[in-house]
Amino acid sequence: MAARRRPDEPLGDEALLSGLAVNDPDAATAFVRRFQGKVFGAALAMTGERELAEEVAQQAFERAWRHARMYDARRGPVQAWLLTITRNLAIDQVRARRRRASEGAGAVEQLASLARGPEMEAVASDSGARLRRALAALPPEQSRALVLAAFRGFSAAEVAEAEGVPLGTAKTRLRAAMSKLRASLASQGVGP
Repeated sequence: MAARRRPDEPLGDEALLSGLAVNDPDAATAFVRRFQGKVFGAALAMTGERELAEEVAQQAFERAWRHARMYDARRGPVQAWLLTITRNLAIDQVRARRRRASEGAGAVEQLASLARGPEMEAVASDSGARLRRALAALPPEQSRALVLAAFRGFSAAEVAEAEGVPLGTAKTRLRAAMSKLRASLASQGVGP
């Protein structure tokens, strides 16, 4: 015989999820309040961006509501189930950002597509051709970071956001790219 719950005793996680499944507004509110900190914290840790983490958290609660009837307690606690949903959504968002950042023209093609101006005139010269070859020889992630910073005027933080990587990774890519580019151009007799 199961023990009866006291009226002032909070509902368990599974009871709240069951209430969410049947559109009980009180259960839904209690469910969100109980898990919002953990869900948002997990999303923020994975995305590194507050606005994106809020979006992921919102999507996680929506997905939990849509799939609440499919929850199986034998596979783990409600919190683990909800955090798995959050993790999967965050991974999808981070991958989509990286994909969008790398879609379109490669770094060398981006460089060639810049509007005519002082930068393009320099690129059109022999030194520009050497620069394009040196950029093409860099690893793709370093080349993209350098083009975004040097030719598009992105800060390291903006490069990190565009590439979907942590700020430290963006800075490391930029430093490595500049070092390799200097060495490459120096070996070709270009530069100081």
